[in-house]
Amino acid sequence: MIRMAVAGVLGFVLIFIESLIVMKIKGYHGIEFGGLAPFINVWAMNFFLVFAILTQITNWYQDRAGFENAEEDNSY
Repeated sequence: MIRMAVAGVLGFVLIFIESLIVMKIKGYHGIEFGGLAPFINVWAMNFFLVFAILTQITNWYQDRAGFENAEEDNSY
């Protein structure tokens, strides 16, 4: 549940980071998203990207912590 909240906030922050990169590269002074719908589409893409990354990091951390405590899964 907390992953979704963090992904929502970080997805929103990523929009501004991406916008700043585009403005710097192309020499623009601002970016027009073309309305609310395209802005929400970009936010949704960033949300799912961050959510997938956080999920993988969480799974990696839980697996690593399990192996350190000798809770190996020998079902392979």
